[in-house]
Amino acid sequence: MDIQTLKKISFTFTIGLMFLSNVALADDWSFQLEPYALATTIEGDAGIGVVDSPDIEVDFDTILENLEMAGMLHFEAHHTSGWGFALDYGFMDLQGKVSSDAGGFVDASVRQGVLEGLVIKRKHYPNVFVDSFIGFRWWDNDIDVRIKSAVLPIDFERNIEEDWVDPILGMRILVHITPNSTMVLHGDVGGFGVSSDITYSMQAGIMYRMTESLTLDMRYKATWVDYEDGSSGKQGYFKYDTVTHGPLLGLSYDF
Repeated sequence: MDIQTLKKISFTFTIGLMFLSNVALADDWSFQLEPYALATTIEGDAGIGVVDSPDIEVDFDTILENLEMAGMLHFEAHHTSGWGFALDYGFMDLQGKVSSDAGGFVDASVRQGVLEGLVIKRKHYPNVFVDSFIGFRWWDNDIDVRIKSAVLPIDFERNIEEDWVDPILGMRILVHITPNSTMVLHGDVGGFGVSSDITYSMQAGIMYRMTESLTLDMRYKATWVDYEDGSSGKQGYFKYDTVTHGPLLGLSYDF
């Protein structure tokens, strides 16, 4: 199954879920809309074409310094039957240039989007919600890079447009520790060699209800992915084996 087919499936999946929520009785559904920010650090290994960089470490200061555009939004819906769905999209546009004293430089532009779509089944226990879910994580990367060495005869320029879809499954536990405070534990795993060798995500934190409709969301989130396409050192090779992690701060509107 190629990437275009998977994208059509994910698009149809999303439209179908939104249609079902619209035709259902409003009283049977509850909704959450949450814009959020993630103070991001990216670490791991990456390779593009003949270039293989074994040690990537991009801290939040670097992200902010080179940030051109970013947006993160989470939407969730739950039916009284216990079924629900969620959509989560994060987008970053980064540009930067690093030069050496000898005259060499690395000039890069990275545009990355990650879309998640989940079908959720919720079970209720005293003061606890347990959500089991299955869905997909779609990575969309557009990378422009030029590397010029002042010592070696290297002047490398490359554009990579790489996207892939990973199936994922997982569980989320919400524990109501006070009338206004909820502890959140979230974990998922996916990839399974369909696109990535593996991808998984972990989240933990506290949600504090400030009003009937507004909730402050404070967590720590980490997402791993190990993806490789092509052969190392060959034209068209792309490797992305990284973990993106950091504290998350969001404001959820319930309706």
